[in-house]
Amino acid sequence: MENSNLEEQKYIRAKKRVKSIKGFYSHLAVYLGVNLFLIVLRVISDSNGLEELWEWQTYNTAIFWGIGILFHALSVFGMDFIMGSNWEDKKIEEIMNKDKSKKQYWE
Repeated sequence: MENSNLEEQKYIRAKKRVKSIKGFYSHLAVYLGVNLFLIVLRVISDSNGLEELWEWQTYNTAIFWGIGILFHALSVFGMDFIMGSNWEDKKIEEIMNKDKSKKQYWE
């Protein structure tokens, strides 16, 4: 009985995780679509044409919304998104191996 309850809890957690990942990718797709549309619209609608591409106003929405996307990614994927899931373990092992290879003059 406990085993089926445990499996059900695992399923619910996995389902929530998939839902949050799907939400992030939807948010990312909307971000890309809207910002591409805004940039193209700004270039087409102004008489200066391609000169608009180099102005701050062209990208400010993309930059600030991009910061929000970054925080959303960190909330969904955590720090594993940047450094990998076992980064700390690998780094500790690397440092320990370096220490072993060094000669210890005081021994």
